Amino acid sequence: MAAPATAPHTPVTRPDARLLRWFGSYGTFAVPQAAAPIAFSLIALPLTGSASSGAAMMLAMTIAQVLGAVPLSRLGRRFAPVPFMRALIGVRTLALVAIAVLAGIGAPFWLVVAGAALAGLVNGAAYGTLRSVLNHLVPASRLPRSLGVAATLNEVTFVSSPVIAAALGGISPQLAAWAMVLLGAVPIALLPQIPSATAPGPEQRSTALRLTPMVVLWLVCGGASSAAISAIEIGSVSLAVSFGMPAAWGALFPVAICVTSILGGVWVSVHNREPRRRTVLAWLGVTALGVVVVGFGHSAAATVIGALLVGAVLAPLATYYSLVLDRLVAPEHRAEVFALLRTANALGIITSSALISLVSLQATFTVVITVMTGVLVVTGVVFTSAWVAFRRRRLARVAAEARAHGHAIGAAPAGGDGGTAERQHEGAPSGTH
Repeated sequence: MAAPATAPHTPVTRPDARLLRWFGSYGTFAVPQAAAPIAFSLIALPLTGSASSGAAMMLAMTIAQVLGAVPLSRLGRRFAPVPFMRALIGVRTLALVAIAVLAGIGAPFWLVVAGAALAGLVNGAAYGTLRSVLNHLVPASRLPRSLGVAATLNEVTFVSSPVIAAALGGISPQLAAWAMVLLGAVPIALLPQIPSATAPGPEQRSTALRLTPMVVLWLVCGGASSAAISAIEIGSVSLAVSFGMPAAWGALFPVAICVTSILGGVWVSVHNREPRRRTVLAWLGVTALGVVVVGFGHSAAATVIGALLVGAVLAPLATYYSLVLDRLVAPEHRAEVFALLRTANALGIITSSALISLVSLQATFTVVITVMTGVLVVTGVVFTSAWVAFRRRRLARVAAEARAHGHAIGAAPAGGDGGTAERQHEGAPSGTH
């Protein structure tokens, strides 16, 4: 008796290990951007005598990110995504090294600002490429769970990085700067090798990303959500002061957002399912409601509640935007569309920052609420139109099937009755009428 054939051993740890490395890369990728507001202020203080000069470095980094996202993403289509991603992170690391060195030797401040711009220039394209790599590691059915884990790690990064920067910067601004360099370079080492992630062919490289109305809609939704979050976070100190609280208590409101956003990311990971359209509409409505409560609640308790509401749907919405854009574009355009999503988020932050600096906090929240309401209405109209069109197609299909079934039934009795009558006539006794 022959021994039963044994199935070939398939290694199951390597894909999981590669995914864990991708999670590590994603979690550390945002460290420089998350730590920059504190670290740049500490770096600018000895150079200019004012910590607020760090805002100029942040502005340069953000504007450069907006300008560089699309061109660099299109350039990246000529290369395999993993080496290209490493090259972009390498450029950012060199720019951060330059900032640390220039600040250490007391160089002119404009050179330090230029270094911040160079660091930001590659951020959008690097994010888009990093996100597109995930499609080579997990099947579409596991994307929601993986993106939920990524969103959770991102929130943990944005909570912990400013704390680390402040703690190290309290000892020496140089420590905060070099911490950004080291942690920001981690994705170079962690990002796994993926043989299947190759450069697109010549035909795919020659095609351009089509910004269809649906793609534009979700990019605008991403920007609006970012504006809502940043309006609360940037205006948190002003809100605390307006309630008669110490300025340091302003950290309470961003922390409330981060806590519920982490929980929201965990929920997405456990649920592992793309939400229904009405659920997405409800999430957008919760965001708008949270901003209304924050902007017009006129109390610290109401502001905390509003921040909790906005944070609770932050990760689910971010995951949905990523999933729907992933589905709407061709694989060779994923890096570019994710870079555009990152750019839309940056534009939302810039908008809220500009409004807070130019007009009152109440006016800023009014604008953000108006934008969120508009996004909610437009998305509702789009979803309703799609549902009506789907219903019409289904009813038309059912009607066509019913007509086809009716024709089949109508044809069957004609043949069947004739044959029965003939058989009855042949078998009837003579003389029977």
